[in-house]
Amino acid sequence: MAVSRKAQANAFDRQRRDFLGMLACTGLGAGVPFPGDAMADSDRHSETRAPAPAGEQELTLRVNGREHRLSLEPRVTLLDALRGHLGLTGAKKGCDRGQCGACTVLVDGRRINSCLTLALMHDGEEITTVEGLGAPGQPAALQSAFLEHDAFQCGFCTPGQLCAASALLDELRANRLSAVTPRDGKVEPSAAEIRERMSGNLCRCGAYSNIVAAVRAAYRS
Repeated sequence: MAVSRKAQANAFDRQRRDFLGMLACTGLGAGVPFPGDAMADSDRHSETRAPAPAGEQELTLRVNGREHRLSLEPRVTLLDALRGHLGLTGAKKGCDRGQCGACTVLVDGRRINSCLTLALMHDGEEITTVEGLGAPGQPAALQSAFLEHDAFQCGFCTPGQLCAASALLDELRANRLSAVTPRDGKVEPSAAEIRERMSGNLCRCGAYSNIVAAVRAAYRS
């Protein structure tokens, strides 16, 4: 004999009530906050900022000289935090696996692939994106060199190229050695040196020779 939908619904509702009652009686529901608990917490801790929603953590991202207080899930990458939460879309999501370099940003002056690191790992650190290299109408010397030497075509990889090249210039001026530095240890802005240090940034348009020329020009400026 077929069971009516109403009877099925009533049976499901009874099972649900029994399950919730079991949780309440056995203490398995401990740790699940009730609305009253949240109100009590807010009374005990008078803060200017509401607590992070369940499953999220609070952090401060210092990006391009400005502080941004966020509540993010632990699995949010730095790239997604920059693009989706701060609206800084300069860093691009290319391969999303750390192979193309389009998402390169600077953290405490060191270049990283922002798609491969979590935002929470950089709480309080100094982050620089391509938006922080220059200002509207006042491009940095490196950006001007890219324009002068036509070091891009479609432009998708350019933000990552610029951030990587900015770190490269600091490395050269600090005489930091690379795999192709001559044995005498003297760092020069040779094409081989620049190509080695920029090898983590791919250009699908193939503007590599112009990128090298732009970096060399920026180094000498």
